[in-house]
Amino acid sequence: MQFTVIIEKGTTSYGAYVPDLPGCVAVGETHDEAVELIQEAIEFHLEGMKAEGLTIPEPVSSSELVEVAA
Repeated sequence: MQFTVIIEKGTTSYGAYVPDLPGCVAVGETHDEAVELIQEAIEFHLEGMKAEGLTIPEPVSSSELVEVAA
């Protein structure tokens, strides 16, 4: 499965979250670390959902870069 991941740069770290999996978040000191940790978080989140007998949602979120004059 592929999930859209949003990565945001903070003042001291990078945060990542998955819109299709509420509560699935990760924080890393670098962009690459945040990506690595959110991948682990997604796997852990899905394992927990399976263990609780919950249905794993189909990914529906997407992202686009939109260019505007500023």
